[in-house]
Amino acid sequence: MTRAELRKQKIAVLMGGPSAEREVSLKTGQAVLKALTSADYNAVAIDPGNDLPLQLRSAEIDLAFIALHGRFGEDGTVQGLLEMMRVPYTGSGVLASSLAADKVVTKQVLLYHELSTPGFVAFAEGDDRAALLKRCRHYPLIVKPAREGSTIGISIAKNLQELEQGLDEALRHDRRILVEDFIEGLEVTVSVLNGEALPIIQIVPKSGFYDYTAKYTKGQTEYLLPAPLDNVLYSRLQQMAVDACGLLGCRGAARVDFMVREREFFCLEVNTIPGMTETSLLPKAAAHAGISFAELVQRILEDAGLDK
Repeated sequence: MTRAELRKQKIAVLMGGPSAEREVSLKTGQAVLKALTSADYNAVAIDPGNDLPLQLRSAEIDLAFIALHGRFGEDGTVQGLLEMMRVPYTGSGVLASSLAADKVVTKQVLLYHELSTPGFVAFAEGDDRAALLKRCRHYPLIVKPAREGSTIGISIAKNLQELEQGLDEALRHDRRILVEDFIEGLEVTVSVLNGEALPIIQIVPKSGFYDYTAKYTKGQTEYLLPAPLDNVLYSRLQQMAVDACGLLGCRGAARVDFMVREREFFCLEVNTIPGMTETSLLPKAAAHAGISFAELVQRILEDAGLDK
């Protein structure tokens, strides 16, 4: 639809929800809502619960802008509900959302297509922990819930004891766990908007670890934009980000995270609904490319649809 046609639609900005990333989602949603209403779109906020279908019908919603992070929003569940209700929505479809939301599955897809990702072991609640611990003989390792975002439940294990502690912490958030090789190097991220890579950002947390505090607290992380990489490596990273999004079937805006070691790079994960808060990376990259926040939101909105 054109922007003129979209302004005739009643748009629900879905924000909040029941996931562990609720607070971040509320910030993203409020920023999106403000941008849409300031640009004369008929947009309202909806905080999804079990009664989401009733909320959508009662408000006579024509289209949904999904600003949800984590489970029940970024994992294909809301997308599937909207498909059944025939309510067009922004971002990736059901399959791409569910694939990217599971870090283990994402890495399996990347490996199948010969795209580089750190070595890993998958572990599920009820699996043989002793066998896993015996298999993990080199450190450090990254331990993270397979289906959480915002670095929730993530830890670095430098020895066997820390690995056990990391597993316990991750299992508090998810029954599926990813144990991944720690890559010493530069952390960078590439945002992809409607199939095109935006400028690359290098992430330099003051603590040395880009955890929840470093990610969402002003002044705790330095962002180098554009990332100070040589031109060939820069272009290869952008192309791999676009390729990864294409393989998973992502739509609208996405963000692909990498570790870079000398001239090697490793894809960590793909985020199908990147944050849109004041410290978020997608708006930073877009701004450097000359795309204002309001324009970014409208470009994401223009791609809304069904049957993705």
